[in-house]
Amino acid sequence: MASTTQIPGYVVGTWDIDATHSTVGFSVRHMMVSKVRVYFREFSGEIVTAEDPSQSSVTATIDMDSIDTRQEQRDAHIKSADFFDVGSHTVMSFRSTGVRNHGEDWVVEGDLTIKGITKPITLKLELNGFGPDAYGGTRAGFSGKTEISRKEFGVDIDMPMDGGGVVVGDKITVELEIEGVLRSA
Repeated sequence: MASTTQIPGYVVGTWDIDATHSTVGFSVRHMMVSKVRVYFREFSGEIVTAEDPSQSSVTATIDMDSIDTRQEQRDAHIKSADFFDVGSHTVMSFRSTGVRNHGEDWVVEGDLTIKGITKPITLKLELNGFGPDAYGGTRAGFSGKTEISRKEFGVDIDMPMDGGGVVVGDKITVELEIEGVLRSA
């Protein structure tokens, strides 16, 4: 079992995700030759770092209407019933179910809900550090990554290409760069 002495500068507490200094997004293969990156502008969450790091937890909510691919027409299509059906499913959520040490890094297991479908996922987590900020507070940084199947979450549109292949791949790479702000007592 890990102890706080194994994590330099580890701080126990409750952290609010600072969306201004964080990134939540994913990439997906497009036209079989490149990847399109999709970001969410609006999200929130809470990270609890426990005395025993393996007892830590995270919850997060993402506003599905805040999808940003840098192209308005594509954003509208991704929000449509063809993909995320944002009119009926306004949020994506994550709730951790376990945290464990994995070599130098950590793994966060949890339940991801997209389009009302909840599936277990495993995030590879890197602790980037803990330290003071310019406002007298304390910050923590985390990087996370996982791969999911969009079809398992009901995003099952198939758009075949002439000559084989599909316009949008099934494998989604989710990437998180999270900065948390320690709540004051």
